[in-house]
Amino acid sequence: MPDQTDQPHPDPLAALLADAEAMSADLAALRHDLHRIPEQGLEVPLTQARVLAALEGLGLEVTTGTALGSVVAVLRGGRPGPAVLLRGDMDALPVTEETGESFTSEHTGFMHACGHDLHVAGLVGAARLLAARREDLPGSVVLMFQPGEEGFHGARSMIDEGVLDAAGERVVAAYAIHVASSSIPLRVVTGRAGTAMAASDQLYVTVRGRGGHGSMPHLAADPVTVAAEIVLALQTVVTRQFDAHDPVVVSVGRIAAGTTDNVIPETAQLDATVRTFSREHHAAVPDRLVRVAENIAAAHGLTAEVTYERGYPVTVNDPAEVERAERVTRAVVGPDAYETARQPVSGAEDFSYVLQEVPGAFLFLGATPQGADPATAPYNHAPQARFDDAALPVAAAVLAGLALDRLAEG
Repeated sequence: MPDQTDQPHPDPLAALLADAEAMSADLAALRHDLHRIPEQGLEVPLTQARVLAALEGLGLEVTTGTALGSVVAVLRGGRPGPAVLLRGDMDALPVTEETGESFTSEHTGFMHACGHDLHVAGLVGAARLLAARREDLPGSVVLMFQPGEEGFHGARSMIDEGVLDAAGERVVAAYAIHVASSSIPLRVVTGRAGTAMAASDQLYVTVRGRGGHGSMPHLAADPVTVAAEIVLALQTVVTRQFDAHDPVVVSVGRIAAGTTDNVIPETAQLDATVRTFSREHHAAVPDRLVRVAENIAAAHGLTAEVTYERGYPVTVNDPAEVERAERVTRAVVGPDAYETARQPVSGAEDFSYVLQEVPGAFLFLGATPQGADPATAPYNHAPQARFDDAALPVAAAVLAGLALDRLAEG
């Protein structure tokens, strides 16, 4: 009789996708339920209740947030080991849905246009896969169900409330998957080492001058021409003071001044979004933009009141964890299921706060509807953005696989 110790150990990743596919109908039903009740911001009571119900019976240590409607669930493995974190965001957008889905939003003016309903269902699926493997799990998994990703800094609030230490010790790694309604083929995972998504800040400038008659500008102090000069100068700053291979993007989205054609107004306002792709430039850019706006106004004898507001930091993936993501995805889903992203996404993401604290990976997953062209299908945040349920088993299996693989490392 052969020695049992010589027998090969079964691959813990091998059955994940099949098991996830077996629960795909339940995950889709949960996703559809969530899609009907989109909620914006930090308080999402209906969504939170659905999450709590979906986690019942899994033997998890569940807590809810104090300052926000979050859910944190800790799955304790049957063997000792470290802790890892998996995250799914829960909130929706102020968008009026135009998808025509049978499970369309029932909350007028709000929509899961960024796929967070799939993120929640995928994380619930991962929880069920891992709970079924609890006895062999060498450590703990923290499940982070987060509201307030869309501009409300929900991840930062959850960190403040202790999510990274929810298992009794600091998690050693953290992972999240974000679905895309276009640009990526269905069920394909993408990622990249280093910067995955940009930082997003806001610049607000009010130029103060002296009003007067449009026919006699020499008797006034025209804030409109100064504001126009500031708009152009901001573009010069980002191309002449920052390396083109580490870009800074400034887009002025709003200019407001005056009431009619022949009156020089007292003030002119401009609002801009600022995107940076490295932590170094994110730190350096505020002083340079503020200085340019204030000094251009001063050069013309006017003043500029400048407010620079920090948004989300740069989302930076750990290279070793991206290598893990590629290996795990290929093992769980198939050899063609992973692609390296050629460049960062210029949008911003508050999982960046988590990745500032612990190593991890933020990945994208194609949910482009079957039959649609990823190059032309409506993208996330569009009223027509549709996401295919077939992405759900992949999200669940890859998240579970990442947790299993990292915990096995000890």
